Amino acid sequence: MEPISPKAAATATASPDGRFDVMEPACPTRQIVGRIGDKWTLLVLYALAAGPRRYTELRAEVKGVSQKMLTQTLRALERDGLVDRHVHATVPPRVDYSLTDLGVSLGTAITTIRTWAYDHVEEVESARQRYDKRAA
Repeated sequence: MEPISPKAAATATASPDGRFDVMEPACPTRQIVGRIGDKWTLLVLYALAAGPRRYTELRAEVKGVSQKMLTQTLRALERDGLVDRHVHATVPPRVDYSLTDLGVSLGTAITTIRTWAYDHVEEVESARQRYDKRAA
Protein backbone atom coordinates (compact mmCIF):
# COMPACT_ATOMS: atom_id res chain seq x y z
CA MET A 1 0.00 0.00 0.00
CA GLU A 2 1.41 3.40 -0.98
CA PRO A 3 1.74 5.92 1.83
CA ILE A 4 -0.42 9.02 1.51
CA SER A 5 1.51 12.23 1.03
CA PRO A 6 1.08 14.85 3.79
CA LYS A 7 -0.65 17.20 1.35
CA ALA A 8 -3.07 14.49 0.17
CA ALA A 9 -3.78 13.47 3.76
CA ALA A 10 -4.60 17.05 4.72
CA THR A 11 -7.08 17.43 1.89
CA ALA A 12 -8.52 13.90 2.01
CA THR A 13 -10.54 14.34 5.19
CA ALA A 14 -13.71 15.48 3.40
CA SER A 15 -15.97 13.01 1.64
CA PRO A 16 -15.92 13.19 -2.17
CA ASP A 17 -19.33 14.91 -2.21
CA GLY A 18 -18.23 17.40 0.45
CA ARG A 19 -21.04 16.50 2.86
CA PHE A 20 -18.78 15.08 5.56
CA ASP A 21 -15.41 15.94 7.05
CA VAL A 22 -14.14 13.59 9.74
CA MET A 23 -11.94 16.34 11.16
CA GLU A 24 -14.97 18.43 12.12
CA PRO A 25 -16.19 17.79 15.70
CA ALA A 26 -19.88 17.71 14.74
CA CYS A 27 -19.43 15.37 11.77
CA PRO A 28 -21.32 12.09 12.30
CA THR A 29 -18.50 10.17 10.64
CA ARG A 30 -16.31 11.03 13.63
CA GLN A 31 -18.53 8.88 15.85
CA ILE A 32 -18.26 6.00 13.40
CA VAL A 33 -14.47 6.29 13.27
CA GLY A 34 -14.41 6.37 17.07
CA ARG A 35 -16.53 3.23 17.28
CA ILE A 36 -14.47 1.30 14.75
CA GLY A 37 -11.18 2.48 16.25
CA ASP A 38 -12.10 1.25 19.72
CA LYS A 39 -9.92 -1.64 20.91
CA TRP A 40 -12.80 -3.86 22.01
CA THR A 41 -14.80 -3.15 18.87
CA LEU A 42 -11.97 -4.29 16.62
CA LEU A 43 -11.37 -7.42 18.66
CA VAL A 44 -15.07 -8.36 18.68
CA LEU A 45 -15.28 -7.75 14.94
CA TYR A 46 -12.19 -9.94 14.41
CA ALA A 47 -13.82 -12.73 16.43
CA LEU A 48 -17.17 -12.47 14.65
CA ALA A 49 -15.52 -12.45 11.23
CA ALA A 50 -15.00 -16.20 11.69
CA GLY A 51 -18.72 -16.74 12.16
CA PRO A 52 -21.50 -16.43 14.75
CA ARG A 53 -20.52 -16.68 18.40
CA ARG A 54 -22.35 -17.01 21.68
CA TYR A 55 -21.59 -14.44 24.36
CA THR A 56 -19.50 -16.90 26.38
CA GLU A 57 -17.50 -17.84 23.27
CA LEU A 58 -16.79 -14.18 22.55
CA ARG A 59 -15.76 -13.58 26.15
CA ALA A 60 -13.34 -16.53 25.98
CA GLU A 61 -11.95 -15.49 22.59
CA VAL A 62 -11.54 -11.78 23.33
CA LYS A 63 -9.18 -12.29 26.22
CA GLY A 64 -9.09 -9.55 28.82
CA VAL A 65 -12.49 -8.02 28.06
CA SER A 66 -14.71 -7.58 31.09
CA GLN A 67 -18.32 -8.71 31.03
CA LYS A 68 -19.41 -5.07 31.22
CA MET A 69 -17.20 -3.95 28.31
CA LEU A 70 -18.22 -6.86 26.11
CA THR A 71 -21.89 -6.17 26.77
CA GLN A 72 -21.45 -2.45 26.05
CA THR A 73 -19.47 -3.15 22.90
CA LEU A 74 -21.99 -5.65 21.56
CA ARG A 75 -24.90 -3.28 22.26
CA ALA A 76 -23.12 -0.41 20.51
CA LEU A 77 -22.28 -2.59 17.51
CA GLU A 78 -25.86 -3.80 17.34
CA ARG A 79 -27.13 -0.22 17.55
CA ASP A 80 -24.79 0.82 14.74
CA GLY A 81 -26.05 -2.04 12.55
CA LEU A 82 -22.76 -3.93 12.50
CA VAL A 83 -23.78 -6.89 14.66
CA ASP A 84 -26.97 -8.90 14.80
CA ARG A 85 -28.21 -10.45 18.05
CA HIS A 86 -30.32 -13.56 17.48
CA VAL A 87 -32.24 -15.02 20.43
CA HIS A 88 -33.19 -18.68 20.00
CA ALA A 89 -36.44 -19.82 21.59
CA THR A 90 -34.89 -22.52 23.74
CA VAL A 91 -34.70 -23.22 27.44
CA PRO A 92 -32.43 -21.79 28.59
CA PRO A 93 -32.45 -19.04 25.95
CA ARG A 94 -29.53 -19.10 23.56
CA VAL A 95 -28.19 -15.90 22.01
CA ASP A 96 -25.89 -15.77 19.01
CA TYR A 97 -24.05 -12.72 17.72
CA SER A 98 -23.03 -12.37 14.09
CA LEU A 99 -21.90 -9.70 11.70
CA THR A 100 -24.52 -8.02 9.56
CA ASP A 101 -23.78 -7.31 5.91
CA LEU A 102 -22.66 -3.85 7.03
CA GLY A 103 -20.33 -5.43 9.59
CA VAL A 104 -18.95 -7.84 7.00
CA SER A 105 -18.23 -4.87 4.73
CA LEU A 106 -15.65 -3.71 7.29
CA GLY A 107 -13.72 -6.95 6.84
CA THR A 108 -11.04 -5.65 4.48
CA ALA A 109 -10.43 -2.54 6.58
CA ILE A 110 -10.07 -4.37 9.88
CA THR A 111 -7.90 -7.06 8.29
CA THR A 112 -5.66 -4.30 6.95
CA ILE A 113 -5.33 -2.79 10.43
CA ARG A 114 -4.52 -6.18 12.00
CA THR A 115 -1.98 -6.98 9.26
CA TRP A 116 -0.36 -3.57 9.65
CA ALA A 117 -0.04 -4.17 13.41
CA TYR A 118 1.55 -7.59 12.83
CA ASP A 119 3.94 -6.18 10.22
CA HIS A 120 5.04 -3.17 12.30
CA VAL A 121 4.90 -4.30 15.94
CA GLU A 122 8.71 -4.46 16.25
CA GLU A 123 9.12 -0.95 14.84
CA VAL A 124 6.51 0.45 17.22
CA GLU A 125 8.08 -1.32 20.19
CA SER A 126 11.54 0.04 19.22
CA ALA A 127 10.14 3.55 18.91
CA ARG A 128 8.55 3.24 22.36
CA GLN A 129 11.84 2.09 23.88
CA ARG A 130 13.73 5.02 22.28
CA TYR A 131 11.08 7.45 23.50
CA ASP A 132 11.06 6.02 27.03
CA LYS A 133 14.89 6.28 27.24
CA ARG A 134 14.73 9.96 26.22
CA ALA A 135 11.84 10.68 28.60
CA ALA A 136 13.54 9.05 31.59
